Amino acid sequence: MNRIQRRVLGTLFFSIFTSVTGVGIVVPLLPVYAHDLGASGIYIGLIFGAFSLSRTFFLPFFGSLSDRKGRKPFIVTGLLSYAVISVAFIFSTNVESLIGIRFVQGIASAMIMPVVQAYVGDLTPKGREGWVMGLFNMSLMIGLSAGPMIGGVIKDRFSLQGAFVSMGVLSVVAFGLSLSFLPPTAEEQVVLKRRTPVQWSKILTDRTIAGLFFFRLTYTACIGIIWGFLPVFADVEFAISASAIGTLVALGIFVSGIFQVPMGWAADRFDRKSMVILGGLIVTAAIWAFSHATGFWYMFYASIGFGIGGGICMPAMMAVAVLWGSRSKAMGSVMALLTVAHSLGLLGGSLLAGMMMDLFQLRQAFLFGALSMLAGILVFTVCTWRSDLIRGTATGAPPHIP
Repeated sequence: MNRIQRRVLGTLFFSIFTSVTGVGIVVPLLPVYAHDLGASGIYIGLIFGAFSLSRTFFLPFFGSLSDRKGRKPFIVTGLLSYAVISVAFIFSTNVESLIGIRFVQGIASAMIMPVVQAYVGDLTPKGREGWVMGLFNMSLMIGLSAGPMIGGVIKDRFSLQGAFVSMGVLSVVAFGLSLSFLPPTAEEQVVLKRRTPVQWSKILTDRTIAGLFFFRLTYTACIGIIWGFLPVFADVEFAISASAIGTLVALGIFVSGIFQVPMGWAADRFDRKSMVILGGLIVTAAIWAFSHATGFWYMFYASIGFGIGGGICMPAMMAVAVLWGSRSKAMGSVMALLTVAHSLGLLGGSLLAGMMMDLFQLRQAFLFGALSMLAGILVFTVCTWRSDLIRGTATGAPPHIP
């Protein structure tokens, strides 16, 4: 990897960190903001649902288009849109406008996340897929965990509008860096090679991609359950303080981020399928443990376990995705599809767990998450049974993908 490639990767890592941190600053504050504007529970749900809906719909479109037109135009447009959206939040005066803003924000997110991942995949040297994607995931997850804590401090010390301004400033910084340091679109590898990407029909019917999709879906559903129901569970069952609840919610993501780099290194040297399954089983045990929690420290250690499991499985899983995307010349489409799984997992996990809570009891939401994760592990194992892509580079090169 030469100096220019390292500079581009550094720019991409920092851009995704700042943009995710900026979004994380305001997202936990939106329910309070919406409530102050007179929103009912269903409208608060629509505010968050609008983001997931638009992002899920536009992800395949932008991912596939970036495989043909290049990555930079979508990245800089999405980051600039984030900055404009932060201003729109400040001047929003009713719930309907918040729903519309979040819908547009979902479109901007669809331009950034899968395209940045695809750009990183384009630049990843052979044999270092796990390590590079581990670095990327670390920057992403540390931003996710830091954002909500920073947002709370800004709101308490300044104001809600100050949080929106912070999101805008961070987005402008990321936009400026990407505009200045990413090479012109005409110099991108995906444009220079000018190869026709694999069609969507072949991507969607590939067994390895199906295994990755369902594993990512169920893993992210567990994250949605923790984010959506752990705060309620901790408050109702144990009367834990808001700051302690925030620590529990952020802890798993933070620990996972710390584990990404060493586990990415391991994914380049050992059997990736074993790493994905091991990590998935640890995640299963951790979320099952929440259903038997007896207090703060029990959930504290369960959160750490959840983070360790995610830190083990995610770099290996993303390394397989990079190999498949590189061979198929459809890196953007592959990353978009996995981001769709992420969005659907967050949405579906929280909704189905909510049904479990209403039909049975709150603790059963976590049991549902454990059963879902086991199903994801099973589907992944069956779908990748004969795939050489799941092996580390020490055991052989991946086969040709038609």
